[in-house]
Amino acid sequence: MADLLWEDVKCFFDPDVMGSLPDVRVPDASVEDWQAVLDLVADKGWKCQYSKGEAVLPVPRAEAVLSRPAGAECPVLRVWPAADVLAIFRFHADDEVDFDVDLRELQGQERLDVFCGFLREIGRRLGKPVLMDPEGDWGHPVLGFDVEAGRVVLLADPQAR
Repeated sequence: MADLLWEDVKCFFDPDVMGSLPDVRVPDASVEDWQAVLDLVADKGWKCQYSKGEAVLPVPRAEAVLSRPAGAECPVLRVWPAADVLAIFRFHADDEVDFDVDLRELQGQERLDVFCGFLREIGRRLGKPVLMDPEGDWGHPVLGFDVEAGRVVLLADPQAR
């Protein structure tokens, strides 16, 4: 059974309403949580690409990425949990796992199910909520993985959009 139904949440996947790149995050994270995400990507065999600037490099340990010098370029990890569905992780800070998704890639029930499955995998591995905020509206999640429910749930009223 689907976590969310497209007809109920499609307003939260409208790039004109939410921005095309909403912010997805795991608050109250740690270096160990970042490493757990890197391990999950490897365990699931998801296609990924780690890069620093233009250089594509092997995926390092989270501790090495997050202990880079102040002012150093922020590396990114591109993860494809399914063909044509991309999540871009940015290693800004060790206390929050954050990534972007492109809402234009997440249209319809099938893509919504892929996205919810991805959030579920991360949330279950970390035992923490995974929240999606509108682009530029940090701290106001509209949906997310609920640890107690074990699935992705609505956190805002779609009618208010």
